[in-house]
Amino acid sequence: MIQKKICLLGASGVGKTSLVKQYVEGIFSEKYLTTIGVKIDKKQVDLGVEQVQLMLWDIEGIDRYCGFQPKYLRGASAYIIVTDQTRSQSLVEGMEIHRMAREVSDVPSLLVINKCDLEVAWHWTEGELNGYSKEFVGCFTTSAKTGEQVDDLFKCLAQISLK
Repeated sequence: MIQKKICLLGASGVGKTSLVKQYVEGIFSEKYLTTIGVKIDKKQVDLGVEQVQLMLWDIEGIDRYCGFQPKYLRGASAYIIVTDQTRSQSLVEGMEIHRMAREVSDVPSLLVINKCDLEVAWHWTEGELNGYSKEFVGCFTTSAKTGEQVDDLFKCLAQISLK
C-alpha cells in the first residue's frame, strides 16, 4: 500500500478539522475546537487498481497570530486550501496561503469552498471564483456537516497524489 501525505491549509474556523472528521469518522460536531499545531489522521482509499493510505495533516488555521509554517509541506503529495463561503475574508486569506505554499512547494493543490449547507455570505461572483480556481488542479464545494462532496474530494486527492 502506498502512503501519501496531504495537508489541509486555510484560515482559522473554515472547517478543516470538520472535513477530516467527516471523512475519517463520518461525524460532525457543532463544537468548535481550535487546532494547535497539526493533527494527523489516516484513511485508506480504494482506487480499484491501487490502495492508498492518506495521511491527512490538519494544520492549524493560518492568520496574523499564527504565520504560515512551510515545514509542514515537506513530503506532501498534495494540499488543499479550505475556505468558508460564509466569510469573504477566508478566500482572500486562502489565496494568500496558496501563494506562500507555492513558494516552497509545487505539488498539486485543490481549492475547497466549505459550508455549502449554509447560505452564501460572500460577495464573490462566479467569474471571480472561476478565476481563483484556475490556480488549482480542481475545486470542490463541500459541507463537512452534511458530508456533501467530502468523499469525492478525498478520492480526488488520492488520485492526484499518485500522479
